[in-house]
Amino acid sequence: MKVILSLGGSVLAPELSADQITAHAEAIESLADAGFEVGIVVGGGDVARDYITTARDLGGNEVQLDELGIEVTRLNARLLIAALDAKTNPTPAEDFAAAGEALNRGEIAVMGGVTPGQTTDAVAASLAEYVGADLVAYATSTDGVYDADPNEDPDAIRYTTMSPAELVELVVPMSRDAGSSAPVDLLAAKLIERAGIRGIVFDGTDPDDVTEAILHGRHTGTDIIPEGSDEPEEWITTE
Repeated sequence: MKVILSLGGSVLAPELSADQITAHAEAIESLADAGFEVGIVVGGGDVARDYITTARDLGGNEVQLDELGIEVTRLNARLLIAALDAKTNPTPAEDFAAAGEALNRGEIAVMGGVTPGQTTDAVAASLAEYVGADLVAYATSTDGVYDADPNEDPDAIRYTTMSPAELVELVVPMSRDAGSSAPVDLLAAKLIERAGIRGIVFDGTDPDDVTEAILHGRHTGTDIIPEGSDEPEEWITTE
């Protein structure tokens, strides 16, 4: 089973903790040990947002701010690479071809952002489509997809399952607002719909939850299931 894991910066490195990064690296290695082909897209998290806010105050334009954010995602990716004992690319892949080549070599492919205007949500969906992944998993700090921001609306309802089209429909109005609370961004949702890829959005703060979600399909988040999609065989046969 080929899986692309989008690992949010706020999940991997909410603070610069070697223990947290090592624990996630061990969870990722357990996937590879189980025979999964694994690609990782690392986000920038709060560190990227802090840099972007400061650069904006200094007069940086939006492309410059995006490029700054990309650099932070690649720094986070370097930390993950340093923690991985399994074979991986020595530096973050800077495009989809390089990540795909790493997977073809039997490595864990690790990358951050790619191009201005594209979040790591969308990078993960694009990489999943590029390599023909069976699953794209979004390990976030939120436990799934809600119909409203659960931090703002105590009555927000969490979806346990939804189709890619329903995800797009939900994200469109959320994406119009500054500081969007969308679980994944609109481009990512549209790419998932276009490619017909199965997805998961779940709380990946605990590395054990990453393992459970991807190895066994067990999580408390949201399954994004394309029409006619079957449950992965690995989830059916693995105890």
